[in-house]
Amino acid sequence: MNIQLILNYLTDLSRWNNREWYHAHKAEYKEANAQFESLIQEMILRIGEFDGSVLHNQPKDLTFKLVRDTRFSHDKSPYNPAFRAHISSKGKLPVPVGYYLMIKPGGQSFLGGGLFADMFKDATAMVRDYIAANGREWEEILDNPDFQKYFTVKGTALKRVPAGYDKEHPQAEFLKFKSWYLEYPVADAAFADGDAFLNHAVTIFQIMKPFNDYLNRALADFKMPERK
Repeated sequence: MNIQLILNYLTDLSRWNNREWYHAHKAEYKEANAQFESLIQEMILRIGEFDGSVLHNQPKDLTFKLVRDTRFSHDKSPYNPAFRAHISSKGKLPVPVGYYLMIKPGGQSFLGGGLFADMFKDATAMVRDYIAANGREWEEILDNPDFQKYFTVKGTALKRVPAGYDKEHPQAEFLKFKSWYLEYPVADAAFADGDAFLNHAVTIFQIMKPFNDYLNRALADFKMPERK
């Protein structure tokens, strides 16, 4: 696989972010997208060695479109120059949580995991309740030396512990959160050797698996809201 080809295409799209350029370079897009889907297929197989729940996925079902929704944005550029995918037991839905990859030039690429979405109040409540009841397990995951080497838990958060939760709870800081996620940054240069990147990415994903598993236990009864 040629990940550098993906990065080169996205760099050009970032520079010429308009519909005319995009449609004039559809062939380059198709080639870059084929390389990305090949990468995702390899990731599925490799992640499947320690998390078999992802093996049924097809790469094309896990990727996100380049087209941006500009209706509520000051930035009216039509495309997000990034190839993105979320690999989980139910595909690219935000819940259950899984393994996220974004390739975006300019040092903006990263590997991610956990719950990024903070608009689902039921999901937030479920995770808070689970942390409140299973704080020691949460602490053990976060205190693991491998976890600490690569990750810090991120997320949008309230200023105070919400009503109904113990302000003196050992995990009080995490009870303030509305989302709980991990980001591992990837430099552009890391994509020069596709096989080396894949090997490292799979290692990172394996280290984050206990964190994902914990959140998925918390979110076991979550139902995605139906679109009206």
